[in-house]
Amino acid sequence: MEFDELVRRRRMVRDYDTGRPLPAGLLDRLVDVALRAPTAGFTQGVSFLILDRAADVARFWDATTDADEPADSWLRGMRTAPGLILVLASADAYLDRYALADKGWTDRSTQPWTAPYWFVDAGMAGMAILYATVDADPGGDLGACFFGAPAEHVGDLREAFAIPSAQYVVGVISVGYRATGERQSGSPRTRRRKPRGSLVHHGRWGETTP
Repeated sequence: MEFDELVRRRRMVRDYDTGRPLPAGLLDRLVDVALRAPTAGFTQGVSFLILDRAADVARFWDATTDADEPADSWLRGMRTAPGLILVLASADAYLDRYALADKGWTDRSTQPWTAPYWFVDAGMAGMAILYATVDADPGGDLGACFFGAPAEHVGDLREAFAIPSAQYVVGVISVGYRATGERQSGSPRTRRRKPRGSLVHHGRWGETTP
């Protein structure tokens, strides 16, 4: 598959076929791709928690949802995913790395950072997984969705899976085969893509042509 086709085919999938289990080792192979994503200072401060057993997936949803609240359509669809990958990042790993002699920010201050690159790198790794999911199935049935864990349940999630407090839970990626009749949902269904000229500038802000 050509890369530009892969990019066009990638979209968030929110409803999965419960009758099609994932191939053995698939989530590990997707994470292996993410481990090759760039990291600032080659810090390698992004980690992953793979949940590919039904009991672990169920424990994730138990930890991140309220049992006494009815599930909406988004949650009902997402709970059908047979596998989940948690994307985690450590700010300490980056601050420690940039305090080393070749970087020299010995005070471990975040002030020199124009952005918290532990989050930037986690986003790069997550994007690599989304693309790798499309590439893993040329037939187009395999899909994924990046979403955030509810902030009010992150403590419960840490406890359920022994996630250290120093690890930010940046996001979660569901992986599975698209359900029969699954259609695009979410914001792209109701919002138009912005014109290229409103997002791409040449030479200086506001100039839209070379």
